[in-house]
Amino acid sequence: MLQKPVKNIVFFASGSGSNVENIANYFFERKDVHIQGVLCNNPKAGVIERCNRLKIPFYCFNRTAFDNPQGILALLKALKPDIIVLAGFLWKVPGALTSAFPDKIINIHPALLPKFGGKGMYGMHVHEAVVKANEME
Repeated sequence: MLQKPVKNIVFFASGSGSNVENIANYFFERKDVHIQGVLCNNPKAGVIERCNRLKIPFYCFNRTAFDNPQGILALLKALKPDIIVLAGFLWKVPGALTSAFPDKIINIHPALLPKFGGKGMYGMHVHEAVVKANEME
């Protein structure tokens, strides 16, 4: 009998990490899915506490490391993600990362791209912008 391949998930997050926690809890008892880690650009983000509580490895980085992503690329390659989930990650992902992981990166939150993206477009700001745009039509 063929065994299902293991799926490795890596997250990028900038905020509280509620999506990371919900997805991790969903897959908690699955033997064929592994949460390999969370990469975070905000050393004060709530996702770090969630990772500690859930025993998920996390890795913080700064703007310099992200703009010159050789180290992040090396880390990602070592984690061997089948999928990279942008779960409330607020920075634009550089081309070097998207090129290295084609068809493996999904954004589940926060922007409604391309119309409602960019700086400040997260949480209720996105919803308010959509309502305002509909009022103007």
